[in-house]
Amino acid sequence: MAKIRGNSILPARREPITLHTADGLSLVGELALPPENDPVATMVCLHPLPTHGGMMDSQVFRKASYRLPALADLAVLRFNTRGTSSVQGTSEGSFDGAVGERYDVAAAIEYAEFHDLPSIWLVGWSFGTDLTLMYGCDPGVAGAVLLSPPLRFSEEKDLKEWAESGKPLKVVVPEHDDYLKPPEAEERFAAVPHAELVAVEGAKHLWVGDTERVLDEIVAALNPEVSLPLPREWDGPMETADTSAYADRTTAVFKDKPR
Repeated sequence: MAKIRGNSILPARREPITLHTADGLSLVGELALPPENDPVATMVCLHPLPTHGGMMDSQVFRKASYRLPALADLAVLRFNTRGTSSVQGTSEGSFDGAVGERYDVAAAIEYAEFHDLPSIWLVGWSFGTDLTLMYGCDPGVAGAVLLSPPLRFSEEKDLKEWAESGKPLKVVVPEHDDYLKPPEAEERFAAVPHAELVAVEGAKHLWVGDTERVLDEIVAALNPEVSLPLPREWDGPMETADTSAYADRTTAVFKDKPR
């Protein structure tokens, strides 16, 4: 048995993908599937604010792609929203302040549906939570998980839509978040009575040092049949990623600045 570290890559069927938006852009992405089994559910990742370093390779989503296909039978679909760059490449277009990004969210959902990926869940982080709330209450979406929601771009009408839909909504809030701490989150998300709010003691907006807890919370929503916590060791083939390209971005302050 070997310890699963931050740069450990567990087996998966991985392929680069291209998403095509309704307004004519091509977006860079990756799909990671379980190494042998069909996926039980699909995690579509909506990353943090790209103008402050957020991207498909931000650490929680990168590690989800490295681990969850093998550990939880999940398909993990990551992509760079318009104008966003990472080591995977640069998506066409330019950042549009959560307006044109509606087409990016739709393109990801459509890709998952067209490729018959099961039980599509949106997992938004920071800026990605606003995109999830604003554009993710789609008939093809089973539910959503929100990580560190700042509620910067989304509005009460978006929360109302999720409330009326009845779709599962899990809200994971770090104790020391810079923008929406657990007590305020309870007040704001009271608009969605069925929302499940999880406060994570000691954690911060970037989830540095708390990725394992976040992945456990995601898996609990998407595939509740999996025993938790997820294994921290792996008995099988495992690669090691060269994370030097991420070093300056992983610790970047990509927090959503208040207006």
